[in-house]
Amino acid sequence: MNLDAVRAAENKLLLPTYERIPILFTGGHGVYLVDDQGKEYLDLVSGIGVNALGYGSAVIEDAIVRQSRKLVHISNLYFHEGQAELALRLTERTGLDRAFFCNSGTEACEAAMKLARAHSLRKRGQGSGTGAKFLALENSFHGRTMGALSATHKQKYRQPYEPLTPGVEFIRFNDVAHLRASFSAEICGVILEAVQGEGGICPISQEFFQAARELTASTGALLIADEIQSGMGRTGRWCAYQHFGIQPDVTMLAKPLAGGLPLGAMLCTEEAAQAMHPGLHGTTFGGGPLSCAVAIAVIDAMEKQQMLAHIERVGGYFKLQLESLAAKHPAVKQVRGMGFMLALELQHAELAKHATAKMMERRILINRTSETVLRFLPPYILETEDVDRAIAALDGVLAEAPVLASK
Repeated sequence: MNLDAVRAAENKLLLPTYERIPILFTGGHGVYLVDDQGKEYLDLVSGIGVNALGYGSAVIEDAIVRQSRKLVHISNLYFHEGQAELALRLTERTGLDRAFFCNSGTEACEAAMKLARAHSLRKRGQGSGTGAKFLALENSFHGRTMGALSATHKQKYRQPYEPLTPGVEFIRFNDVAHLRASFSAEICGVILEAVQGEGGICPISQEFFQAARELTASTGALLIADEIQSGMGRTGRWCAYQHFGIQPDVTMLAKPLAGGLPLGAMLCTEEAAQAMHPGLHGTTFGGGPLSCAVAIAVIDAMEKQQMLAHIERVGGYFKLQLESLAAKHPAVKQVRGMGFMLALELQHAELAKHATAKMMERRILINRTSETVLRFLPPYILETEDVDRAIAALDGVLAEAPVLASK
């Protein structure tokens, strides 16, 4: 089928949840996607931060082939070899103690929020504990299910589905005074992103993160770090919170965890885990043999290839080149991020939309978020020559839009 045929079929059969970009991709290799005309595109989106090892990865292909010949699915009624093996790798790298596997980031967020309320109820039963409310941050994004959406700030996501799950209050981003004034014994969890993804690649401040840790520790509330977009090496550490030297009680992982297969994880401390018992939560597909086998292979490959150091080195180079564009073009408002989670904020939305489209014409895929922000979430195998190509193209795009850039 060609692009027109696929679009016609989708228009007739699918719910219109995305405004798709009119390209039909049929394959890929390395950091490149290939369309139905055989044209190659440098991919700096990686499936919204998912395809960590790029396209056509022998590591992922081999893991899929090996595991699919044995078991693909058995449900969580029985044991298989992969879950404990993957949990060991993740607990060692996150500093947490126990794992729950699911299918996506939003499910991991649901599990974290349910755990926080169950933990609070357990502590109250022991004569202490907290309430049932949450604090989240303005411009946060935690998912699209009703619970996760309740902790997501932007009205464009929330408004069509209100009333949402009650009990979530939003704190101004990095406003320590607002956080302290809003915190009380009624709070069972503070949920935050060390680097806000959909919010525009905005890192939390050390002071705010530290205050959240101190406040939650003072009452026994859970500090919940959403690492769905920023985790699994994206910022040059296994989790972005490790840049701050702060250990949460709970974290959530997803996106690149299984290299493109659906897999999410909620990890927590041993103390928080005591609130969970059989029947209190569950999943049919989460942590299946195939996705666990691929995730193990991805983590092992990242270790063997020293990808965290690579991400820090090439990501640092990428950020420096973006900063050189900021110094050259007045239309650039700010450069933010770390590792391979980077942003170039422009002065207004029309220019950001224009730049995204013009980069695609040059066969380079980038993503726009928060209206004015160009977001870069490349595969972890990106090299400096790929960065140079992207920077040269973006330089040309900004230079060719003098009317927009001067607004």
